[in-house]
Amino acid sequence: MLTAFARAFKTPDLRKKLLFTLGIIVVYRVGTHIPIPGVNYQAVQQCVNEASGNQGLFGLVNMFSGGALLQITVFALGIMPYITASIILQLLTVVIPRLEALKKEGQAGTAKITQYTRYLTVALAILQGTGLVATARSGALFSGCTVASSIVPDQAIFTTITMVICMTAGTAVVMWLGELVTDRGIGNGMSILMFISIAATFPSALWAIKKQGTLADGWIEFGTVIAVGLIMVALVVFVEQAQRRIPVQYAKRMIGRRSYGGTSTYIPLKVNQAGVIPVIFASSLLYIPALIAQFAGGNSGWKQWVTANLTKGDHPIYITLYFLLIVFFAFFYVAISFNPEEVADNMKKYGGFIPGIRAGRPTAEYLSYVLNRITWPGSLYLGLIALVPTMALVGFGASQNFPFGGTSILIIVGVGLETVKQIESQLQQRNYEGFLR
Repeated sequence: MLTAFARAFKTPDLRKKLLFTLGIIVVYRVGTHIPIPGVNYQAVQQCVNEASGNQGLFGLVNMFSGGALLQITVFALGIMPYITASIILQLLTVVIPRLEALKKEGQAGTAKITQYTRYLTVALAILQGTGLVATARSGALFSGCTVASSIVPDQAIFTTITMVICMTAGTAVVMWLGELVTDRGIGNGMSILMFISIAATFPSALWAIKKQGTLADGWIEFGTVIAVGLIMVALVVFVEQAQRRIPVQYAKRMIGRRSYGGTSTYIPLKVNQAGVIPVIFASSLLYIPALIAQFAGGNSGWKQWVTANLTKGDHPIYITLYFLLIVFFAFFYVAISFNPEEVADNMKKYGGFIPGIRAGRPTAEYLSYVLNRITWPGSLYLGLIALVPTMALVGFGASQNFPFGGTSILIIVGVGLETVKQIESQLQQRNYEGFLR
């Protein structure tokens, strides 16, 4: 990987793209430290220090924003509204025929769906920004902080609207920065910004583990966490690269005097076909009951049960539900993102077939059978990786945002692999010598 980056810097046009990407990253990180108007910055810092490691319900979103959410900055919402909008549009494409038709139209349809995603991102940013400002005004953003109620000293309606507009504009700028990286930089811009947001929280989280440690002034715990993280990265890379290759043979056809087909290829089915989406879905779904209980008044029985069982990451009921939801969403997402009938019809249309399997419906049934078989180990792998923070809670007394948690490791490894592949592919295009010199 380091060799690929070194060779890329020696290529002038790739060096320009890498420097442009680094410049966008610097702008993004600066924006995560600029507070919005109407916020008492000293009170926010005091509450962040008092709640060190215990970020409660907002820990996942805070991780995706690079720590900007709890700082209530311009980029507080980060890339999360765009991720949510993209997932919603992807799910609606399966349900709404109009969106499905747009997806099949090629580049023009994809551009239209991207425009819908932008509109939905802004709408979600307004909704999430309003919720964040209301939470900060009520003091529920830092439930254990002594000055939580003074984070927003001026609670006038004009101040609230200004804060929501600033957060929404910040989200639009983040979306624009991501698209700039995609067009003029290296890799997928949104994935790069997500990668930077998660990686930015690593140093502080690792140092907090060292400060809380007791063996050799915390260095034993620090070294153990680093070693576990490296082992996890190696395992995740191994599984993310694993795939089942289904051979496909194309029949030879004569059209006029020219022959077409007669080639053999394969359909790559990844073991982890769903990526990190099931973990995000399961985490978000488990946050909903705890969030409702936090804002609900009174002291009813259901609120006490939710507070006791669904707000602590190391509770057995929470662990069981989390694992089962990840497995469920892994199968659910694979079912809506990969259509065996469509793949079988396309193969039949172009004269392709799987050796030993008849074209048409038998091919679709065979693909469904293979996909279900490999989704089981993929979903169990996702569930076990996601439970690493829970084991860290028990073993090290770490926070729920353990630096080498399942979601962060999956995203960092996935984005890193895709970026390196893009750099290597562009290097191959520029260094290809051909047959004649």
